Amino acid sequence: MALFEMLAPSQKGKPSQSLLTISEMRDGIVILKDGTMRAIMMISSVNFALKSEEEQNAIVYAYQDFINSLDFSIQLTVSSRKMDITPYLEEVKRLRDLQKNELLHLQMTEYINFVGELVKGSNIMTKTFFVTIPFSVAQSKKEGFFSKIGKGAKGAAGKHVMNDIEFEHNKTQLMHRVEQVAIGLRGIGLRVVPLKTQELLELFYNYFNPLTSRNQRMRNAAQLTLQETDSPL
Repeated sequence: MALFEMLAPSQKGKPSQSLLTISEMRDGIVILKDGTMRAIMMISSVNFALKSEEEQNAIVYAYQDFINSLDFSIQLTVSSRKMDITPYLEEVKRLRDLQKNELLHLQMTEYINFVGELVKGSNIMTKTFFVTIPFSVAQSKKEGFFSKIGKGAKGAAGKHVMNDIEFEHNKTQLMHRVEQVAIGLRGIGLRVVPLKTQELLELFYNYFNPLTSRNQRMRNAAQLTLQETDSPL
């Protein structure tokens, strides 16, 4: 399942949260309603066009080796968003108001006006790159009684209820995959940063609420109540 396609098929007359296939976010992991798990890492980019031919070939071969080394699927996502520099300009205005030197005060005012007009006249976009690593346990139809011990049950509306034992086991397997992907991407010369729970919440909050997120920042995950955490986004 794609990172930004975690929506159920179109259903009329149902709450928006019921269309999300995300069950919860825990320990930096996205858990879907079917019990499958996703880890998301933010990765840096490389300006391929500015590289020499030898460097380009080295990158291509390294990426080819990385892809061939995987025995599971991954998803690479590029998120493009219009740059919002309002907080930056507000901070510059605050510093300008504290400036006692009249010349510097005037120059800062001109700078603020220049940047403001520049942003209005052009559509400046920021691009962020992500890689999503999935993990799911394929359950056999011939699974015996004892093999089911320790595994989660099905909750209301078919939602998979994952207990702590199953979560820790699956998390360990997922982290092995995350480390494998991270090593491969670093071999290409990219920087890799795994997203933590708060960063995951903000990522999906900004994606599903593009207009609201510009004016209303999300609270820290530690400040959310249990009820709010159970119904993210």
